[in-house]
Amino acid sequence: MESLLRSITRQDPNPEDYTDIDFWTNPERSGWLTKQGEYIRTWRRRWFILKQGKLLWFKDSIVTRASVPRGVVAVGQCLTVKGAEDVLNKPFAFELSTNNDTMYFIADSEKEKEEWINSIGRSIVQHSSPTPASATATNVGDRALFQQCTSFKQLKQIHAQMLRTNKLHDPYAASELFTAAAFSSFSALDYARKVFDQIPQPNLYSWNILIRALATSSDPIQSVLVFIRMLHDSPFGPNKFTFPVLIKAVAERRCFLVGKAVHGMAIKTSFGDDVFVLNSLIHFYASCGHLDLAYLVFEMIEGNNKDIVSWNSMVTGFVQGGYPDKALDLFERMRNEGVHPNAVTMVSVMSACAKTMNLTLGRKVCDYIDRNEMMMNLNVCNATIDMFVKCGEVEIARGLFDNMEKRDVVSWTTIIDGYAKMSEHGIARDIFDSMPRKDIPAWNVLISGYEQSGRPKEALAIFRELQLTKSGARPDQVTLLSTLSACAQLGAMDIGEWIHGYIKKERIQLNRNLATSLIDMYSKSGDVEKAIEVFHSIGNKDVFVWSAMIAGLAMHGRGEAAIELFLDMQETQVKPNSVTFTNLLCACSHSGLVDEGKRLFDEMERVYGVVPKTKHYSCMVDVLGRAGHLEEALKFIEGMPLAPSASVWGALLGACCIHGNLELAEKACSRLLEIEPGNHGAYVLLSNLYAKTGDWEGVSELRQQMRDSGLKKETGCSSIEIDGTVHEFIVGDNAHPLSRDIYAKLDEIMARLRSHGYVANTLCMLQFVEEEEMKEKALKLHSEKMAIAFGLIRADSQQAIRIVKNLRVCRDCHTVAKMVSKVYGRDIVLRDRYRFHHFSGGHCSCQDYW
Repeated sequence: MESLLRSITRQDPNPEDYTDIDFWTNPERSGWLTKQGEYIRTWRRRWFILKQGKLLWFKDSIVTRASVPRGVVAVGQCLTVKGAEDVLNKPFAFELSTNNDTMYFIADSEKEKEEWINSIGRSIVQHSSPTPASATATNVGDRALFQQCTSFKQLKQIHAQMLRTNKLHDPYAASELFTAAAFSSFSALDYARKVFDQIPQPNLYSWNILIRALATSSDPIQSVLVFIRMLHDSPFGPNKFTFPVLIKAVAERRCFLVGKAVHGMAIKTSFGDDVFVLNSLIHFYASCGHLDLAYLVFEMIEGNNKDIVSWNSMVTGFVQGGYPDKALDLFERMRNEGVHPNAVTMVSVMSACAKTMNLTLGRKVCDYIDRNEMMMNLNVCNATIDMFVKCGEVEIARGLFDNMEKRDVVSWTTIIDGYAKMSEHGIARDIFDSMPRKDIPAWNVLISGYEQSGRPKEALAIFRELQLTKSGARPDQVTLLSTLSACAQLGAMDIGEWIHGYIKKERIQLNRNLATSLIDMYSKSGDVEKAIEVFHSIGNKDVFVWSAMIAGLAMHGRGEAAIELFLDMQETQVKPNSVTFTNLLCACSHSGLVDEGKRLFDEMERVYGVVPKTKHYSCMVDVLGRAGHLEEALKFIEGMPLAPSASVWGALLGACCIHGNLELAEKACSRLLEIEPGNHGAYVLLSNLYAKTGDWEGVSELRQQMRDSGLKKETGCSSIEIDGTVHEFIVGDNAHPLSRDIYAKLDEIMARLRSHGYVANTLCMLQFVEEEEMKEKALKLHSEKMAIAFGLIRADSQQAIRIVKNLRVCRDCHTVAKMVSKVYGRDIVLRDRYRFHHFSGGHCSCQDYW
């Protein structure tokens, strides 16, 4: 099997764990028993002995009285043992779940796997509560009968016989039946509960077994209900075996008040000082986010009474609670106090190094593992790979990955994610394609890798591939979130609507993340009304949902509606945050609501306690500058308590370009480039202003500076989604299969618009062209005009033409879109870099204010 050494704690064994064991020396075959009748088993020259509630591992193939175990785990700490073929994707696999970890093994055959599950399982239940001293020889015979039971059918036959012979009235025989029903390899929890309900007077042992079985089920809170029933219906009170399992169950569901009550009961029943109870409480408080209480319990365990589980629970609590530095400090203290870490410790410490990006300490931990000959089990290997990936050493991580004897889905997804975040998408895809089984986490990291790298089109292509796969992988919430984000970037509403329908069909709970993603997708795809529908369908709206809807209204130029929604938010007593005010100020900027913007900015800290940050100052400069209050915007910058950032000067520069203030634009550009010399947008904005004023020499100088600095202007690109496929266009594009039809349609459009009074706005030409005819021809080839032409050819005539532009739409294209909406009777929804434009009947929702 996959070596028990690789899973059992590597602490120094307690001599009491293996004294008084009388072994035969050099057994000739596996499956022998010791003289005291304890089970002994071999695997690949490694010896394992189940003795008095301890699972011991010996290095040598000859086991004698003098042999010292290399690893020990108390069976009393174990919860369940069951098959795990589906987890490891390997035959003959099984898992042993303890209070603090889950250990995986692989047997040599199905028979050996069943033997291990049955023998360890029996030991677990025998040590979950003391065996009564009054157990008779009959009880021992019953136990032997159940140990020989190898199938559910046989168990039911035994059950039927016990009903006929009235043996269920014997509490010990009944508890043996119930134990087999609850924890054997063929156990069924529903059947076990029915057996329990037939026991006339369950003993404490049986109650504890039921609580333990429910605590490890899919609904662990049921164990609490049974515990309450035990207190009410039975003459027994809880013991030290009851509390750890019960506390673990409430920790799973983060039931803080229930857990505190259980803690109080443990203290009142004199079990509050038991180390197993205290360890469970550390895990519970940490899981509920109360690390201060977890640490208080940890410190209550006196000196040497702290075992490895105590330390691991606290270190893990700090890591998972977002305090990796404290976890590393506690690890150092642990070593200074002479406590030997085990594999669980190493996983937590590696995770802390990953979160702090502490590569130096991560390497030292690796050296520590090597020096102490600690076995690198699957969890430790995965944590080490993750640490190197997070610290940017993906090639080292790849070396570890390639040398792993066994890999699980975590191994594969971690290394794929590492390459994806380095934008090495080709390598990530090759690794993905080589996976023996592609589970949904692997699809997720591939999709999110493309989406987060600014390649949403490729992300959607992977999602479509997932939809067609026959591997059985189905989208989960992580898949949907990444794909919705990609849809929002592209304005791909067809796929976004499919995902919304999928959520409804599969009855997936619309949590905060999914709700905000749907609102964002619909808003950025141009259908703010559907975003509002989603918003109103959500029952308990938090600040993130409110803020997302305010942002959606803002980008569509519905500033007054955004402010009204903010007032509704206040009535529900949801406190706004920094993002809320950023979105509100953007709404004021896009709608020209200067006074409202000033009032909101003034109230941020004074009324709502939100301290303005650089982003808010940038938005306020945009509010003033976009409305033409350039001098007031400059004074506002000069009075800032913070040093003006590049975004602040960029907002002023953009406003100057809108209103043609060349002198102030040069000043803003100069300040911006002092902060960010590589900001190509500053050069482009000032160059555009020079072009509009006819200063072509200034344009030439700026472009030369850009070439000297290695900077390139971002290419304008417009995209349109037709039947779930995103089509992209750049200026003068000939790559599209229908380019000939598109250019013919463009000629038709221009001819019809000229007959209705259209005159090309040649001031939008940002390159020096002498002939007026050439200027008009160049303007005609702008990417948004090509997207409009394609939309008129292919889009459903009953639907709006939806276009996404990566740059600010020029005035000529804006005019063309307005006229097309009137002449052709087609609504157009165009999203540029800053906001949405809804064209209908010759008008735009922005009212020419953008």
